[in-house]
Amino acid sequence: MVRLSGPVRPGPDLKELVGRVALGDQEAFGGLYDAVAGPVLGLVRRVLRDPAQSEEVAQEVLLEVWRKAAQYRPDRGEVLPWVLTIAHRRTVDRVRAAQASAEREQRLAAVSHGPAFDEVAEQVEGRLEREQVRRCLKGLTELQHESVTLAYFRGCTYPQVAELLGVPLGTVKTRIRDGLIRLRDCLGVTV
Repeated sequence: MVRLSGPVRPGPDLKELVGRVALGDQEAFGGLYDAVAGPVLGLVRRVLRDPAQSEEVAQEVLLEVWRKAAQYRPDRGEVLPWVLTIAHRRTVDRVRAAQASAEREQRLAAVSHGPAFDEVAEQVEGRLEREQVRRCLKGLTELQHESVTLAYFRGCTYPQVAELLGVPLGTVKTRIRDGLIRLRDCLGVTV
């Protein structure tokens, strides 16, 4: 057997320390803390991998050990496995909470990127209105249809429409007015 230093000193009696911690002994908790903090942090860090979160969870675990020391039963096993079980459970809880949070954020992001209900309704309503306007435009005479289309769908002024169609301005105005009256009646618009 190779020895690197002096004689091996036995560690503290963890069962005794937990018993004293259960009675509120802070000094005993300091000894217990020194004995188990390293293994607890090591276990937590292997699972979480984030140093800051690992330290936070390890602190929560040791606080829980302080609070639950009276629940430790020596006949059920050693202290270190009991503490590491608490650490494992607390770490798994943290991982699950992080996963649930990420899933909630993903669901929220998916919902917020989809079209809102009102947008869908507006799109459907707009499509129906366009179809009704097209149907009503088919009810105009060819001359009215041509004049209204140039003026309202192509953005031409009345003089430009007259020039494009080669008809007097007054004729264009009459055709457009008559066409708009027919469209109004067809669409059921009240003035």
